[in-house]
Amino acid sequence: MRCGYACGSSEHGVSRRSFLGHAAAMGTAGIGLAGLSLPAAVLGSEQKPTHKRILNIFLHGGVSQLETWDPKPNTDTGGPFRAIPTSVPGMHICELLPHTAQQMHHLAIIRGLNTKNGDHGRGTVEMTTGRKQMPGTEYPHLGAVAAKSLTPEKFPLPGHVLIRGGGPGKGSAAYLGPQFESIVLADGKAPANSTRPDKITAEADARRQAFRMRASDRFTARRRTADTDAYTFSYDQALQLMERQEVFDVTKEPAADHDRYGKHEFGQHCLLARRLLEAGTPFVQVNHSNYDTHYENFDFHIEQMGEFDQPFACLVADLAERGLLSETLICVMSEFGRTPKINARYGRDHWGTAWSVVLGGAGIQPGAVVGKTNDNGTQVVDREVDHGHVFHTILRAVGVNSKGEFDVGGRPFPIADPAKDAISELLA
Repeated sequence: MRCGYACGSSEHGVSRRSFLGHAAAMGTAGIGLAGLSLPAAVLGSEQKPTHKRILNIFLHGGVSQLETWDPKPNTDTGGPFRAIPTSVPGMHICELLPHTAQQMHHLAIIRGLNTKNGDHGRGTVEMTTGRKQMPGTEYPHLGAVAAKSLTPEKFPLPGHVLIRGGGPGKGSAAYLGPQFESIVLADGKAPANSTRPDKITAEADARRQAFRMRASDRFTARRRTADTDAYTFSYDQALQLMERQEVFDVTKEPAADHDRYGKHEFGQHCLLARRLLEAGTPFVQVNHSNYDTHYENFDFHIEQMGEFDQPFACLVADLAERGLLSETLICVMSEFGRTPKINARYGRDHWGTAWSVVLGGAGIQPGAVVGKTNDNGTQVVDREVDHGHVFHTILRAVGVNSKGEFDVGGRPFPIADPAKDAISELLA
């Protein structure tokens, strides 16, 4: 659903045309794809990936914790919805999530999040980098950190994939370098310009690539730099990507799965995410947009959660059934929550003081609930954490030493905020 009543910040003004223009500028003249991240190799289709992966579902605009993970029925802030039992005894979530409720034995809830932020742009950056946003400073997106940390040496696909569907435009790699930038799948389709033009035969293309590689080798033998390496990466990885186009083709999934997940945008994007994770993609982010419900919050969450619930539950269940959940960490986050106080327009405003995030899968204690808010959800009363703690927890759960450092050009850069640490109760 597309809402027309967001808060009016610039984050809600990105048009499809301007996004595609940006993607084209960042992308793929000829076959060079900026952001493809790994040494060239072909992964046999029969080989099952064994490395850890991260799936991040970003509910862009600020989903209400009271209409999802931390309902407060029969209070002055609770709204009209009931809390329902889940597959975990004693754990209740909002009745708008009946399918997800049956998968909560695979998941855990952080109910004590206080990020002290109510700005869309800053909240998005802080939740996806684990750092406080500061002028003149840029930190790598979780996807870039995951791509650098988790991608096997011999792996042909991009390590950092963003299935856009609205929301943040790209995942910056910052000082980690352009090879770890996100590949953006606009509208859930394969990267633009990643197929050979019909007018060029396979034989002609092979000759063209052989000439390019000879010229590149001659140039780098004399003037090799980090920039030339990144340029070569983009071409080499583009070639590998072209050989694996079927990975991005969700139409190859069974018709029954399309029906289960739903043929709307978010359902198809979740099905594509499953396909990418099965192929071993280290980081996949799926955006679901339009949660900025400053008025008619309850009507809008009925529709938004109705679209989110079944595809997400199907994805969790399928990953578990296919043996992938032990290798895949799932996170459902937003840039902030929504105010407990219901405004005069039956809406909820921006709220970073007491809200929730869900984690599950690899390395996470299933069925756990960490943190607690008071009876009407206005403050955290037990185990308060912030975006930095969540970032550490995600990385630790997939085996990354979040207290370690990246060596970038001989300089050490902390992988995560050194002042924070993982939420130990969540780690299995």
